[in-house]
This record gives sequence, structure tokens and C-alpha cells, in this order.
Amino acid sequence: MTLPPHHPAIPAPRIGVLLVNLGTPDAPDAPSVRRYLAEFLSDRRVVEIPRLLWQPILRGLVLTTRPKKSAHAYAQVWSDAGSPLAAITRAQAQALQGAFGPGVTVDWAMRYGRPAIAERLAALRAAGCERILLAPLYPQYCAATTATANDKAFAALAEMRWQPAIRTLPPYHDDPAYIAALKDSVEASLATLDFAPDALIASFHGMPQRTLELGDPYHCHCHKTARLLGEALGRAVTITFQSRFGRAKWLEPATDKTLEALPDKGVRKVAIVAPGFSADCLETLEELAIRGRAQFLAAGGTHFAYLPCLNATAPGMKMLESLIARELAGWNAPA
Repeated sequence: MTLPPHHPAIPAPRIGVLLVNLGTPDAPDAPSVRRYLAEFLSDRRVVEIPRLLWQPILRGLVLTTRPKKSAHAYAQVWSDAGSPLAAITRAQAQALQGAFGPGVTVDWAMRYGRPAIAERLAALRAAGCERILLAPLYPQYCAATTATANDKAFAALAEMRWQPAIRTLPPYHDDPAYIAALKDSVEASLATLDFAPDALIASFHGMPQRTLELGDPYHCHCHKTARLLGEALGRAVTITFQSRFGRAKWLEPATDKTLEALPDKGVRKVAIVAPGFSADCLETLEELAIRGRAQFLAAGGTHFAYLPCLNATAPGMKMLESLIARELAGWNAPA
């Protein structure tokens, strides 16, 4: 068809895949962390306290005390590539580029911070993507992670006159491809150790107990992942929850309390993995690998190993490619 004179250029139709992860500050300094935390902790999906009660606490206490401490933690894991979470998510997107055929573009974004979801959705749409798969990289569904990432994308779509068709990646906490990738990754990491762990801990990000009572499936998804991983490995897996914040009751058992208690029970050699994180980040590299190690050894432990996330490893990328290809079925021709 011949376009009329002066008609705007129309890019060839494409399909987009947008990988989404939690987010990160722009730099490991207090001002950057303050901006990041202000956005993160203002999300009503994350802090389910009435704004009139929470905002004065956030602005008057949290954002004046926490940024400096968090910046110090970020500085311990920052690299020349920047934030580990951003660097790994970028690498995952790059590794998937071309995996689904020449008509599919894979991009990435952060729910909080940059690159922003709205920015990357607009870029995909401008490049001709008439169909876009939103892929929040959270194996276990939680309103504070999966739902808020989709919320942000839908809010951006609400501003578009010509919206693309949208699909969303479902949680994959019990998907055989995910469990197989975890098994391969854990076994490969364990094979590099110079000790045999007395216990293998699966640490998931914590959530307030209230989220379970309100119907969030996250707690159940985590337990199913840990059970299936233990069955695949043929060994017991101890489940714990990390990253408590505030005074509310959180999901238990707590990772830090568990690490401190294990040596008194005769468990002095521990390996810990974080199956709920698709990429290593502050919560795994600083909270577990650094602080968790110190807590365990101070309590009388003798050997500690943190086992990396799937990241952009071959098992992890094979798994993501499989999940995404399944969700793209009917949209694009086989690669």
C-alpha cells in the first residue's frame, strides 16, 4: 500500500519483550539512595499503610536515617558495571536478543529507578512493537513485586493513544524449567566448595505476615519452590525469609535468626541460596554473602557459602528463553 504524501513513517511491525526487575539507585551514595527509597517506599503495594500515617514517617525518619546506611551497603557490592542488579538484568536482555527471531526485540527496565518502565515501553512502541510481553522476573508472585511492576506498565499504557497488545509473564515458582535450572545451578555451585554443607538454606525476601492473611500467594509459592528444589536435589532444604523492615510481624523463620541459631544445634557448615531472586543484588550479595556470613561465623559456624542466583548463566538463560517462548506462542513464528 502506498502511503499518502507527508504521512508519518510507520516502522515495520515487531514484537517486544520487556524484562522487569525491582530497581536500584543510580549510584552508591546517600542522595541517590534517598531518591530511590522515596520512590520505592511510597509505592502503596510495598507499604500498605495509609499515606497520611506513612508519609510523615517516611519523610521525617526513614529518608533522613536509612539512605546513608544503605549507601554504605551498596558501595560494598557496586562494581565498574554499576549496580549488580542492573548489570545482570541488562546482560539477561542482551543474551535473549535474537533468541526469538529477527522480529522480536528484548529490552529491560526497573520498577524503581532507571531505566524506567514507561520509558522503555515508549521506546519499544516507537520501534514498531505492536505486541509486548511484560516479563517481571519474580518467580514467586507477590503484589509488592509482580503486581506493582504490571501496575506501572499499565499506567504508562493508559497514556498511549495507540496501545500495543499486552501479555504478562505468569509466576513460575513451580515450573519444571525453573526448578531444573535451580537444581543445576545449586549442584554446580556446591561442587566448587571445599566442604560439605550440614544444611542448605533457601532464603526468600520477606513480606509482612499481613500480606499472607490478605490473600497474597507469595508465602505458599516460596514453600513450594523450596520443596520442589529439595526433591530435585534429593536433600533437605531449610526455608527462611530475609530483609525484615519496620515493627510489623514478618514471615518466619527469619534468615538472620536462623543463621545465628544453627551452630548451637550442631550445624556449623552452611550453604545458602536465594531462589526468589532472578539476579544477584544488594539483598543477596551484601545481606546474605557478607552480613549473613559474619552472623553465622560469629555464632560459632565454621564454613559458610553463598550460592549465586541464576543470573545470566547458561541454565538461567535456557530457563528464561523457554518461559518467554511459551508466552510468545501464537505471536511470532518459531525462532
